[in-house]
Amino acid sequence: MAIPQQHDLSNIHALADLTDAERRDFEMSCRWRRFAAGEQILDQLDETRDVYFITQGRVRIVNFTVQGKEVALDDLREGDYFGELAAFDGRPRSSSVIAIEASDIAKMSPERFLKLILNYPQLSLRVLTNMAGIIRASTERIVDLSTLGANNRVHGELLRQARNAERQDNIATIQPIPVHGEMASRASTTRETVARVVSELTKMGILKREKDALLVCDFDRLEQMVEEVRGF
Repeated sequence: MAIPQQHDLSNIHALADLTDAERRDFEMSCRWRRFAAGEQILDQLDETRDVYFITQGRVRIVNFTVQGKEVALDDLREGDYFGELAAFDGRPRSSSVIAIEASDIAKMSPERFLKLILNYPQLSLRVLTNMAGIIRASTERIVDLSTLGANNRVHGELLRQARNAERQDNIATIQPIPVHGEMASRASTTRETVARVVSELTKMGILKREKDALLVCDFDRLEQMVEEVRGF
């Protein structure tokens, strides 16, 4: 297994307010590992409590139904972290985590993470803000799954990805290009439905596929379509 290039937490957003010396102190207490693409990092219901920081790469948060169907919840990238819920409440993991691409991960003990939370107010605020965002996104998704048709749920998933993507004026660049099967899992529908909706939006001039990206060419129009059916 390859060894990470550097043991450095400088790109972790939640730790941005630490001084270099403070950050290095916590870097020294972490355990580091590179996970290959497709390798499982955490297992749902695992009873470990460590917190994980992504210094390079991308991971996916997933759950599995009783029938074994994978339900994708979110993708996290370099600079993000995960695993904090178990550090806070001591309960088993709520989801599994899988590396989408080769990823360098720093693992911090729950005791060290809680020390960070208690001693650094700005970090605590960043963690709380992140958790608020997760709750809001989860609530929105529950409402969508309960009230919207399949086509509208795909619109909503595209809008969510566009909001998280690089945006210039009214154009959002989603990279890498979303896989239809993954979007279908998030929107609780089929690959065929996703393909049909993407084709329709492309004909309308809202989407455009390039070599390595999916462009949302009219972000405002997509947002309006979603908000109209949500009743906002």
